[in-house]
Amino acid sequence: MPLLVMKFGGTSVADLARIENAAKKVQKEVERGYDVIVIVSAMSGKTNELVGWVETTSKLYDAREYDAVVSSGENVTAGLMALRLQEMGVPARSWQGWQVPINTTSAHSSARFVDIPRANMDAKFAEGFKVAVVAGFQGVSHEGRITTLGRGGSDTTAVAFAAAFGAERCDIYTDVDGVYTTDPRITDKARKLDKIAFEEMLELASLGAKVLQTRSVELAMRYKVRLRVLSSFEDTDEHSGTLVCDEEEIMESKVVSGVAYSRDEAKMTLVTVEDRPGVASAIFGPLAEAGVNVDMIVQNISEKNYGTHTGAVTDMTFSCPVNQVARAQKAMEDARAAGLITYDDLAVDTDVAKVSVVGIGMRSHAGVAATMFKALAAENVNIKVIATSEIKISVLIDRKYMELAVQALHDAFELDKAV
Repeated sequence: MPLLVMKFGGTSVADLARIENAAKKVQKEVERGYDVIVIVSAMSGKTNELVGWVETTSKLYDAREYDAVVSSGENVTAGLMALRLQEMGVPARSWQGWQVPINTTSAHSSARFVDIPRANMDAKFAEGFKVAVVAGFQGVSHEGRITTLGRGGSDTTAVAFAAAFGAERCDIYTDVDGVYTTDPRITDKARKLDKIAFEEMLELASLGAKVLQTRSVELAMRYKVRLRVLSSFEDTDEHSGTLVCDEEEIMESKVVSGVAYSRDEAKMTLVTVEDRPGVASAIFGPLAEAGVNVDMIVQNISEKNYGTHTGAVTDMTFSCPVNQVARAQKAMEDARAAGLITYDDLAVDTDVAKVSVVGIGMRSHAGVAATMFKALAAENVNIKVIATSEIKISVLIDRKYMELAVQALHDAFELDKAV
């Protein structure tokens, strides 16, 4: 039988009524002739509640016991979904991570997949079961301990099962009806995309779009798993939602496919760093060790005298999430105290946002940067930092102009219009 993977997020299974609604969607796919693997998240809010219980019980908790507790939310949903399907006459059973087994590394709360053997689940499908309801977000280490994959891990679980079982498609049911050209809350001109390439979706996810978890898109791109994003609260058919697929499946696309933003960014500048071989390593090595997620990097070199400095000095600017600023400051202060680097000042701006345009068409079309910068200039939006890749251009701007910038770029690239 053809196989389909369906994933339901926390809002889609928030209560018994929504679990029943999700089960009806699964039943329809069974009636269409599919065997179905259903991946479920914990009911909305449950994981936060479980995390709170752990932190209240033990401030310096054992990560293995943390995983044992927080993974239980998915177990409850899986059991309830299986029961509801059984009541509807659909042969179904629930599976916890260790029962499949979903083999992972031992990095508790951030485990990664090792493999997903098919034998146990294939045997149950051969016995006549039509649906396997799998608890997402979890697995088992080689030591036999429950592991979790980190927030958003159920999306990654769904893609991993689709790859392991050669599924025809992986449907991600959520509270939105697809992937939009930008956030519809910022502009009512945002348009739902019928298709988007893996690379574009990966860039959008990493740049702030919350529709899909970044690791899930990486995995889908690696194994060519066709993803479909669609709403669990609307009637759907084979044409609903947005298909995330290989670039070859898209006949024509606009030069720019979407505008993404990240509100909580910070810009940090090391002023008058001695310019010498190895200075970048001396800066970004300690930042990496401190767990700071550095994004955009700009280096300015000058052959001038600055105070006590002679010869080449550099100002090194980088961006990071605003909640990692304190860690970054300490890492730089410690590096200076250890004699790894010298600098006169560390300037911090925590009132910036990142706005990006993304599109595979940028590979073969000139003028995207000019259009972007002209649109921002027309709105008097000053650009603080620019970073580019083959299919994206990102800028740091003052946060108060973020929504204006998104709207201006959406209009400039006419994203409200289809190809």
